[in-house]
Amino acid sequence: MKTYFIIIIGVLVFSCKKSSKINRAQLENDVIKKYIEQNHLVATETGSGLFYVIDQQGTGANPSSTSNVTVIYRGYLLKGTVFDQSAATGVNLNLANVIEGWKEGIPYFKLHGGKGKLIIPSALGYGDQEKSSIPANSVLVFDIELP
Repeated sequence: MKTYFIIIIGVLVFSCKKSSKINRAQLENDVIKKYIEQNHLVATETGSGLFYVIDQQGTGANPSSTSNVTVIYRGYLLKGTVFDQSAATGVNLNLANVIEGWKEGIPYFKLHGGKGKLIIPSALGYGDQEKSSIPANSVLVFDIELP
């Protein structure tokens, strides 16, 4: 009897955690869609919950999720609070070493002159971890350019 009770408790806890993640994802998706509508953006949603806006496609090849790229960026929260930005010349980085939203999103832009916006749900950003001035469970917005 004790074993069944422990199993049932385990299933309930797992179900609640899974349900909580699904609810958070849906809530964030709704908030992102409202942000897109309010800002009159033409955004594409991926299967992971990432949204991207291509303002300028650029030329050349698309990077892969492990490419070395130079990116000029500005990162901010939905309410507009800037939490990070690169120098005007950009930053060189390997996409294998960045948040999942960048790994997935940057390859939608061409290496030379690609420009746009990534709107990243918390699960593809820093999740439930606070990161310096970024609160836990934050949707992140990045204006990006690959010069």
